[in-house]
Amino acid sequence: MTERLLQYIWQFQYFNSTQLKTVDGEDVQIVHPGIYNINQGPDFLDAKIKIGETVWAGSIELHCKTSEWNSHNHTADKNYNNVIAHVVWENDIALHNNLPTIILNDRVSKLLLGKYEQLLQTAVFIPCESMLKDIPEITWISWKHRLLVERLEQKSAIVFEYLKQNNNHWEETFLVDDCKKFWCKVNAQAFEKIAQSIPLTILAKHKNQIHQIEALLFGQAGLLQKDFADEYPKMLKKEYQFYNGKYSLPDINVPLFFLRMRPANFPTVRLAQLAALIVESVHLFSKMKEITNIKEVRKLLNVTANDYWHYHYTFEVSSAYQEKKLGSQMINNIIINTVVPAIFAYGHYHKDSLMKEKALRWLEELYAENNTIINKFAEINIEAKTAFDTQALIQLKNEYCNKKRCLDCAVGNKLIGKG
Repeated sequence: MTERLLQYIWQFQYFNSTQLKTVDGEDVQIVHPGIYNINQGPDFLDAKIKIGETVWAGSIELHCKTSEWNSHNHTADKNYNNVIAHVVWENDIALHNNLPTIILNDRVSKLLLGKYEQLLQTAVFIPCESMLKDIPEITWISWKHRLLVERLEQKSAIVFEYLKQNNNHWEETFLVDDCKKFWCKVNAQAFEKIAQSIPLTILAKHKNQIHQIEALLFGQAGLLQKDFADEYPKMLKKEYQFYNGKYSLPDINVPLFFLRMRPANFPTVRLAQLAALIVESVHLFSKMKEITNIKEVRKLLNVTANDYWHYHYTFEVSSAYQEKKLGSQMINNIIINTVVPAIFAYGHYHKDSLMKEKALRWLEELYAENNTIINKFAEINIEAKTAFDTQALIQLKNEYCNKKRCLDCAVGNKLIGKG
């Protein structure tokens, strides 16, 4: 028995309450089990139970063993002064605090306990995959919505951290977050530092000159330090040396990695595409807030690096002509991982429900992501049609299935409760 399982059993009253009595033999009737408390203090608040002829209102505390009341030092904690009953699995000692004690270990279905144990011990992709045929569609629909909102709230917390660093400047926050998500994970930290090192006001001054924007980005990335033979990187280096002296830009000293990635994902190509995006609009987030149609979002992000990069993946090494446009998948990734969280966070910050609803709607209008997690769900017949579904399933896998939080999951809850 775990304390979380005991809380679950009490919360949903999955025990035989017929002729329920306290340790002292007084009759017990559960009028209301209380509200599960995820914060400090007793496990359930605002409960109401009838003991003998008296109805008590207050808190309920649960433990696997009665002695845990003492080991947790609840007597000295004023948060527990309002506890009206102590619910335990095993009564291992007699407490002398006049608190009614209720024992549940002989009142819970062994089938329920067996299902929970099975979920904990199963070593497969998700613990309940063999039982999913019993879950109605309505359960999945409501649960995926809750999962998605939870995921976006977690991402919003990251946006708010950036806001603190940027003096509540939403455009700079959006640019920094965009940079981090614009690249593969191995270079995410480096690009975040690059974005943070160049104030948006400086980028705005040069937004009409793609070469100057490239010089600032490539220079801060440490990619303009060598002696070049080609005229183009020589020109960028000269531009960067001038503007670095003018603006006294900080030295970030974060390495970039090229190994084990497709040339189209090289940091040089991604920086060139970012430069094109900045030239298109420094006030990109302001435009995103006004847009209602996802097609307009795609249009804003549908940028192409300047001509030099159509013949190069790195400086001075020529390659066959290949237009360096942001691909459809990359645009999808930026919308899912940067645009939508920023819009949702803005709505959350300003208590604007319409903005939050727009973020959710955009995910419903984007096609499903293709990754290992989503492919594994497909193998067990959990279909994802849109990015709304995939983001919810990623949250489910990472935050619930991997951590065996079956009791906190609507699907797991449904399966265990059927015992």
